[in-house]
Amino acid sequence: MKQSIKEIKGILQDVQSAEDTLFQRYKQDERKGVQQIIKQKLKQFEADERLKQQFNQMMAYENDLYAQGITYVAGVDEVGRGPLAGPVVAAAVILPPNFFLPGLTDSKKLSEAKREQFYEVICEQAVGIGLGIMDATVIDEINIYEATKKAMIEAIEQLPIEPESLLIDAMNLPISILQQSIIKGDATSISIAASSVVAKVTRDRMMKELGRKYPEYGFEKHMGYGTKQHLEAIELHGILKEHRRSFAPIKQKV
Repeated sequence: MKQSIKEIKGILQDVQSAEDTLFQRYKQDERKGVQQIIKQKLKQFEADERLKQQFNQMMAYENDLYAQGITYVAGVDEVGRGPLAGPVVAAAVILPPNFFLPGLTDSKKLSEAKREQFYEVICEQAVGIGLGIMDATVIDEINIYEATKKAMIEAIEQLPIEPESLLIDAMNLPISILQQSIIKGDATSISIAASSVVAKVTRDRMMKELGRKYPEYGFEKHMGYGTKQHLEAIELHGILKEHRRSFAPIKQKV
């Protein structure tokens, strides 16, 4: 008796390669429903292969440093430079050399669900994670560029292990550790992409908490950016201590 199409779909769910003997066996099944499953699996294999290739390409900076005998490479990135409210958050992440997470890239390119999933994997497998958080008061005092640098340095200092080398997203830091500033690093270096995800998830959770504290502002929706809803809320309810008073249009209102 032939297996049902539903049964075959369940069996093939865990198959990871077109070379798998099970896949090859069911590939010979001429039923239209089975052939549709085979077609879908082939598309999945192709997508998985593209993500693996992307991952390997994004390991180039790290692999170069590992080849030089450097073990502790920290990726450094920040989120929250543009919003009108909330902190700028930086993360520094040291990954183990054998780390493998296909699909990891710039946090802005990932769905919220995927960011959360990757965040958990990174936190579980990372050799070390450090965070640096600068609130609106600091941003107003020293400007957003300097606050970003300060947040990044704090994140590095919070690492449980001192890194031997830094891969930083588009920033040079006034510290003595060997460093590379990489333009669009969150999309070209796995370590920076990991720090991008950690920083983004951390900041988003903070803004959601702010949304619960001030429900009329909708921070959980716009994360502090200057959306129409946010600007209207400022007009109606005023400026909070979490707002950046040095940013337009808020600075025109204080």
